[in-house]
Amino acid sequence: MDFETALHVLIELAGAIWVTLALAAATLPLGFVLAAIATWARASRRRILRMIASAYVLSFRSTPLLVQIFVLYYGLSQFAWLRESPAWIVLKEPFACAVIAMSLCTGAYTAEVMRGGLAAVPKGAIEAARALGLSPLKVLFLVTVPIAARRALPAYSNEIVVTLKATSLASTITVMELTGVAKDLMSQTFAVIQVFCMVAAIYLAINTILILALRSLELYLTPLHERPRSRSEIAWKKAPA
Repeated sequence: MDFETALHVLIELAGAIWVTLALAAATLPLGFVLAAIATWARASRRRILRMIASAYVLSFRSTPLLVQIFVLYYGLSQFAWLRESPAWIVLKEPFACAVIAMSLCTGAYTAEVMRGGLAAVPKGAIEAARALGLSPLKVLFLVTVPIAARRALPAYSNEIVVTLKATSLASTITVMELTGVAKDLMSQTFAVIQVFCMVAAIYLAINTILILALRSLELYLTPLHERPRSRSEIAWKKAPA
């Protein structure tokens, strides 16, 4: 690949980065809301809500995301009544279908992350808050949620990175994000290795920045007595008086 071709490839891929980031930015909040609703429903006293939420989580965690995208984009178009409904304004768009499918999928996985975070909250902390006379709402937002968020953040950070990488599947329904543009560039330049190595490098750079930011957030939310100590501090404390 000569310099001019490489520059053309980089410019095209740079433009596709925003589509990839837009997919992830639209998917993650929607998935988080769905996960919160599913988590609430699974903890509900009503059996029907628990069954629906459990079925949702099981279904979307047990089937491939690619299949879910195909069913939503290609499968729903088979129904004439749906094509004539107002919902078709959204469902006919490949970007919207990709966001919906990915949101449903990441929502199921995030619901499990939330369930694990809530299960990690010490019962003693909740009982102590109740003993102090805090209302159930204050116990939830002042005790349960902060502790659960710290416990669930490492697993949720992984889900964020996985979701960002999963945006590449949107190219299968003509969404021109990084992978979709790379496929077109590959057919134009026939430089398969060079083009996809550039794509891999872009994903690596984005995810590295994201991982470092999430680790900083995790460290910020960690109480001081639970934070890992520096080597110099450990050596100073171990030194004889």
